[in-house]
Amino acid sequence: MKKIFLAILCLAVIGAFQTISAQEAKNESAVGTDYKTAIGIRLSDNAPIVSNAITLKHFLNEKTAVEALFSFGNDITSIGALVEFNKPLSTPGLQWFYGAGGYLGFGKEYDENKARNINTTFFGAQGIVGIDYKFANIPINLSIDWKPELNLVSDINFEPAAIGFSARFTFAK
Repeated sequence: MKKIFLAILCLAVIGAFQTISAQEAKNESAVGTDYKTAIGIRLSDNAPIVSNAITLKHFLNEKTAVEALFSFGNDITSIGALVEFNKPLSTPGLQWFYGAGGYLGFGKEYDENKARNINTTFFGAQGIVGIDYKFANIPINLSIDWKPELNLVSDINFEPAAIGFSARFTFAK
């Protein structure tokens, strides 16, 4: 009787491990996104150097993406680049992401000593954290993020109020 009980217990444990392994394999295949590249617009407050922008997001692998931002608002033209690490959530198509990068901008600032606008170069670091959703049946991706900036040139300044919304057209893998 003990041998039959041990045999049934062993089969149950092996079956449980196979079920867990199959579930892990399913979850690993769900990691990442349903698109490789996406292009669209990002709308945000005018306070950051990289504010309203054209956004291009490209996945290097299932979990890592690079995002380029071409900004053209508030008398400043700038380009930013971010490396983003994506983590899936339980809802299909939904993931959260975080990352960091830098930016370079050109614009005009009012100089009180000269009493006129002068050309200025901006350079700094930026971080990002947000959520990203890719619709299953249409090639649209939406994301909301917080992208604080630390300006290092022309003056040292931290801009925490940089919340943005992006809508992108996606291209299949």
